Amino acid sequence: MFTKIANAIDWYSHKQGEVTSLLALPLLVVVLYEVFMRYAFNAPTVWGFELTTFIYGIHYMFGLSYTDATGGHVKVDIFSARASRKTQAFLNIFSTLVLFLPVMTCLTIWSIKFAHTSVIGRELNSTSWAPMIWPVKIIMAFTLLVLLLQGISNLIREFQIWRGKAES
Repeated sequence: MFTKIANAIDWYSHKQGEVTSLLALPLLVVVLYEVFMRYAFNAPTVWGFELTTFIYGIHYMFGLSYTDATGGHVKVDIFSARASRKTQAFLNIFSTLVLFLPVMTCLTIWSIKFAHTSVIGRELNSTSWAPMIWPVKIIMAFTLLVLLLQGISNLIREFQIWRGKAES
């Protein structure tokens, strides 16, 4: 049962990463447009820089769980590199339970509260363009939740390795 849950989370993280990687295309279009308008016509846009920040921020946030699912985050394994895979699994379980889960749970809860406050207040960014900021905060809360779920998936897999029920 836990393996099915981990597989579903991994599948979602992979698909989400593949789909949202395409955000690089509108980001490229906005940046090229902004540069063209600024240097060809000396007419920079009010919204160009801010929109690129939003698109890149969303792209980055969606990439967190994908990167975690594919094992792409930087790790310092100086102490565990020579240990057996079971020992590595135990250390991963320990660090996930002591560090990752508490921090990500708090971040997820707080981001949901911030998103809720932003939606209720119909928050706008405090710039001359003044776009709605609440959709970005909702996306941030969602992506942190998905990263938390991906961490749980990784924890399930590490438990299976530690118990000798799965291959590394």
